[in-house]
Amino acid sequence: VHLPSSIRHTWTPSSWCEHEQLLLHFSSPSSPCYYPECLEKEAEEVLDEEQRRFREAFEKISVHFLRRMKQEELADCLQSSKRISLQMLINETFTNVSRDGQNIFIRELKSNLKKKFQCVFEGIAKAGKPTLLNEIYTELYITEGGTAEVNEEHEVRQIETASRRPARPETTIRQEDLLKASAGGEEPIRTVMTKGVAGIGKTVLTQKFTLDWAEDKDHQDIQFTFPFTFRELNVLGEKKFSLVGLVHHFFSETRVAGICRFEEFQVAFIFDGLDECRLPLDFHNNEILTDVTESSSLDVLLTNLIRGKLLPSARLWITTRPAAANQIPPECVGMVTEVRGFTDTQKEEYFRKRFRDKKQASRIISHIKTSRSLHIMCHIPVFCWITATVLEEMKTREGGKLPKTLTEMYIHFLVVQSKVKKVKYDGGAETDRHWSPESRKMIESLGKLAFDQLQKGNLIFYESDLTECGIDIRAASVYSGVFTQIFREERGLYQDKVFCFVHLSVQEFLAALHVHLTFFSSGVNLLSGEQTTSLESKHFKVNPDPTRLYQRAVDEALLSPNGHLDLFLRFLLGLSLETNQTLLRGLLTQTGIGSQTNEETVQYIQQKISEKVSPEKSINLFHCLNELDDDSLIHTSGLKHAAVFST
Repeated sequence: VHLPSSIRHTWTPSSWCEHEQLLLHFSSPSSPCYYPECLEKEAEEVLDEEQRRFREAFEKISVHFLRRMKQEELADCLQSSKRISLQMLINETFTNVSRDGQNIFIRELKSNLKKKFQCVFEGIAKAGKPTLLNEIYTELYITEGGTAEVNEEHEVRQIETASRRPARPETTIRQEDLLKASAGGEEPIRTVMTKGVAGIGKTVLTQKFTLDWAEDKDHQDIQFTFPFTFRELNVLGEKKFSLVGLVHHFFSETRVAGICRFEEFQVAFIFDGLDECRLPLDFHNNEILTDVTESSSLDVLLTNLIRGKLLPSARLWITTRPAAANQIPPECVGMVTEVRGFTDTQKEEYFRKRFRDKKQASRIISHIKTSRSLHIMCHIPVFCWITATVLEEMKTREGGKLPKTLTEMYIHFLVVQSKVKKVKYDGGAETDRHWSPESRKMIESLGKLAFDQLQKGNLIFYESDLTECGIDIRAASVYSGVFTQIFREERGLYQDKVFCFVHLSVQEFLAALHVHLTFFSSGVNLLSGEQTTSLESKHFKVNPDPTRLYQRAVDEALLSPNGHLDLFLRFLLGLSLETNQTLLRGLLTQTGIGSQTNEETVQYIQQKISEKVSPEKSINLFHCLNELDDDSLIHTSGLKHAAVFST
């Protein structure tokens, strides 16, 4: 007896569950109705009265289910035939029900993932303005090869270094090929690690991969795709899960469908943001775990899954910033890829998609090309979004001066968000002053958080981090609701609140703004910490000297082995310009540092360049001169080779 597909498609999940339980019971050797094929001919002699009653009862139940599904012909056949194999009916029905239950579950999982990822919010969660991922997605430049070694350099420095490399042949890889067989290999690589600096597009890449799978466009050799983020996993804390339990926790469809094992399926696990992981990931000392139904700590579960001890048939894709790549032993990674961001062509494609007006898009692209700093930073998709946000706001100023330095761009970005806050939340007009006491308080609090957490190397903040910085959790939620494009609060399924700045560079800008505001409002030099000599005071009670602040910042940046203060220094020096301070009038209580201070700072930087510092540090100092609107060294003899980096 073979059940028609029309039967299987009309059964509801509750019908499957009810009938599967009966089928399992009656097919069990311990059941009084167990009836193997080989005994069928002798059935009448073997079955006693009790067994016959059970058989008849099951036949009646089966007939009842068939009639409920309006399968009268099959019900009549089962009711009238004496030679139907009950075991065959049980096996066929159970197999078909399971297969159809699985297919419907996959459709439901795909439907839910499609709803989750079909719309993206560039940089922020902007209520009411969803953007279709397929409409704005721009291909990223991804290379294959490399190692999981740590690159300690500041991520902006990595981008700038890459921009100066001579062109050389590289193995590129498309997003759709990431979890497929490697070149020359027949079997798919089990674990792929994708590196990339903050804001380069790793998360959107995983979302596009998942969306393509959910829309049946690609990756159809994979039956189940389960995307996780380490942000979500972090908040589970000390809770214990089995692998099956973890999947059930985040993807309730699996629990409803009753799927409790994955060995027979092709499963892909995506883990986005290894650099945000707060689990120890102790690969050397954690106990071995091989049972997908056995509960353990998340740390033990993940290390065994990555090592291949747990569900070795699964495929894994892990994304991370370069600094965290070495958390996973090299022998556990089958292939390393790197997201390099946008090529020059892809940058233009992004802006032409963002600005439908061809003339406006061309003007913006031409402007970006005139500033090397902006052009380099636009390798990072999030910076393209920040640039587009600012220039879109300024589009009415046709022919007007557009921002040409990083500091100008980020000040305009901050002002744009302040204006949005004033109009949207406070009911003000666009011509009103941007800065109210409340918005100033917000920026001061966010600046303190940015600086304190930058010192610790944190990009993701949890409630405890905010409390340590003296920020009330309720206030933080208000900040994220008002300045959503600067500071955001996230809450996924089952997860607590997570806070972050939209990009590392935004955090560095606000940190520099905090140092600037603190110095000129209270005379406190936040950069003169334990590194200062005993003769130096942290407080300048009378007429604080900004020259000392800027020289200290230059010294600290040059002492940093990985350049982690490079961008912070550019922003801090850029904020010293009176033209930039004018843009922040209302937020800054004091403007106009004086040309003498800037001249002294320029001379100090020129002196440091002449001391033959490393090429990377020398280049950053030229960027600093650019932020100070100084080009005096561009034509200096002996330094012409570096002039290209100063604009």
